[in-house]
Amino acid sequence: MQTLVISEKPSVAISISKVLGATKKKDGYYEGNGYRVSWCVGHLIQMANPDAYDEKYAKWDMADLPIIPKDYKYEVAKATKKQFNILKKLMNDKEIDTVINACDAGREGESIFRLVYNQVNCKKKMKRLWISSMEDSAIKEGFDHLKDGEEYDNLFESAQARAIADWLVGMNISRLYSCLYNQNYSVGRVQTPTLAMIVKRDDEIANFKKEKYYTVELSMDGFILSTDRIDDKVAAEQLINLVGDKIEITDVIQNEKITKPDLPFDLTTLQRECNKYFGYSAKKTLDYAQSLYEKKLITYPRTDSRCLTEDMITSMINNILGQNDFDTERIKVIFNSSKVTDHHAIIPTVSSMSEDLSSIPESEAKVYGLIFNKLHASVGYPLIENTTKIVAIFDGFEFTSSGKVIKDEGFTKYLKEYKVKKNEDIELPNVNIGDSLKIKDKEIKEKYTQPPKHFTENTLLKSMETAGNDALKKGIEVERKGIGTPATRAGIIENLIYKGFIQRDKKNLVATHKGISLITIVADNFKSAETTAKWEMELSDISQGKSSKEEFLRRVEAEIRNELSRYKKD
Repeated sequence: MQTLVISEKPSVAISISKVLGATKKKDGYYEGNGYRVSWCVGHLIQMANPDAYDEKYAKWDMADLPIIPKDYKYEVAKATKKQFNILKKLMNDKEIDTVINACDAGREGESIFRLVYNQVNCKKKMKRLWISSMEDSAIKEGFDHLKDGEEYDNLFESAQARAIADWLVGMNISRLYSCLYNQNYSVGRVQTPTLAMIVKRDDEIANFKKEKYYTVELSMDGFILSTDRIDDKVAAEQLINLVGDKIEITDVIQNEKITKPDLPFDLTTLQRECNKYFGYSAKKTLDYAQSLYEKKLITYPRTDSRCLTEDMITSMINNILGQNDFDTERIKVIFNSSKVTDHHAIIPTVSSMSEDLSSIPESEAKVYGLIFNKLHASVGYPLIENTTKIVAIFDGFEFTSSGKVIKDEGFTKYLKEYKVKKNEDIELPNVNIGDSLKIKDKEIKEKYTQPPKHFTENTLLKSMETAGNDALKKGIEVERKGIGTPATRAGIIENLIYKGFIQRDKKNLVATHKGISLITIVADNFKSAETTAKWEMELSDISQGKSSKEEFLRRVEAEIRNELSRYKKD
């Protein structure tokens, strides 16, 4: 008898085949050593469109809403039918007694495999490979510790609940607004709240009324003393006239500022920093990271964890951190198994340490370098700065000057090349309380309040990550916080651009007229980040067996019926 292994992509199947000794190339799979190794090509099975249930649904008509099937239909994607038929034949082959799901270890990977398994009506024993690295050693270890497929039933239930909820919102609410306003609108459970954030920000900028204010600045020997905001010009003029040739120092505040390093990357923070430093879109960063993963240079990129597991300490110190000086206090912060969900933070692989990286594309090399440096920085010593604030109070107004000197650069030595602005030391002269200092020059500076900034991919990803988190129960880890998963956020942004709801303006993301008009008409609960966060909480509960798919979908159906009832008469 033989064992069938199914991965998510051909490139992953090649890596697994080599480790298992299944090296004979066949049509759509590899064979050898008691194994056959094949692959899906992304989502082979997709949810059927409404017209698969009834031909009348091909035409969009409000009278036909809601479309809520009793049993959901699935169909084979046309583009990948050939590979599906190969998998069907393999799964039903009498020689095969066990099928191993080696798709990506996450909710989507579980869904990709199970939908094929169910579609071909496979009854073979199911095992699960769950790994965070494509290194040969990680694959071997994964096959030594295969899990029973049933252990991941709840994860698949959660994946199905998410897919069906997205389908219900998309098919019903999109059709509702498109019919109402005679315009092709696409409403999505995740994309519409994201669009709403961009529209809201653009609106704040458009309606921003700048306010003039003033500061009084005194040029001293080697530094400048300045007031805070003064709204009244007359008050500023009176103050500058009252200040003589000298001013007395009323306070000198000296502190030691300690800044601890960040944790290593999850996908969202990697995407944010690659956008900030290299101008890469979230999608490009994900593509580069995926390529590095498949080349066995980094660990699994689609992660939402920023910690490492405690059993990795020895290997990390011996093989990656090496002789580098690092802060042992950071070990217990970074290596914390309780804060790791399905996968640990993104780090270089052990095998990448001995690889010649000169042949990889420059874009991938930059991403790899940033991951490498971020890891080293994360275990580095704190940045220590000596800060000084000089204060002079005159006529009830506080004049201040701030400076800082780096005492110990700590972890920042690993991140120097990424600094956008040179963080130069501003060293203030040595002055004491009670000193009366000569004023060399004085002037009134006219300034204006600044509007909020348009979203860039960096700032949008940050907002997507935290949106609606207030609605989550405190202290509970969910697979996706905020809007979307780390793995899907890039696709959401690209989809909004593709559908013409937002556009890129240099680095900024701005809403189009079409995007603004959609957000104007959509009901609050279908564009609110809080709703999305609440749903994510429930999906997390389903994956942990604490809640049921059926109950969740009943609530989603009720929300859809409620929205339709606002516009439909009995």
